[in-house]
Amino acid sequence: MLKLWKWYQNCLAVHPVKTQVISSAIIWGVGDIAAQTITYSTAKNKHQIQDKDKELKINWKRVATTSLFGFGFVGPVGHFWYEGLDRFIKLRLLMQPNSFRFVATKVALDGVIFGPLDLLIFFTYMGFTNGKSVPQIKEDVKRDFLPALILEGGIWPILQVANFRYIPVRNQLLYVNFFCLVDSCFLSWIEQQQDAPWKQWLKSLLPLKDQKGQGG
Repeated sequence: MLKLWKWYQNCLAVHPVKTQVISSAIIWGVGDIAAQTITYSTAKNKHQIQDKDKELKINWKRVATTSLFGFGFVGPVGHFWYEGLDRFIKLRLLMQPNSFRFVATKVALDGVIFGPLDLLIFFTYMGFTNGKSVPQIKEDVKRDFLPALILEGGIWPILQVANFRYIPVRNQLLYVNFFCLVDSCFLSWIEQQQDAPWKQWLKSLLPLKDQKGQGG
């Protein structure tokens, strides 16, 4: 394990962007396989699986599609985001690295900017790769974005406090990618849940204005 870590650190030092891109692609692909497995197990336990579908069949096209999201967005964008955000707070906002204000500001900016953008692009991308039209994608985003944002909003800030406080900048995306193994599984699972009852419950937490618009 130590040799693997040293090898990764060497790759990160020599080819930082390429290393982040490839590792993100692998992690998001594995996460989608886990999501499909969880979805299948859930449906099987609820006796929603027909006899002909008793064996789990991984949708490898979907795995490749999700992996490409890690490859094309999470890896490169995440690399420059964490590096750039760190420099911006230190040089422009003149905050001391690892101070309370520094960590709090970085967590806040990450949650307000990168978090929602990541979700929006993920659901839009998955819609297009599944051959859906723009109106269908808008409905999917409307259905999935808020539940995902609410659930992730209670977890990621806590994880990022530890990340931005204790992890060197060059390894912060690796830290994020480790938890993205769970997150990619979570997002893929949410996307597969369609109009699940729990989503309707979360949407009921929206302001009355939105509910009236749906009723009208």
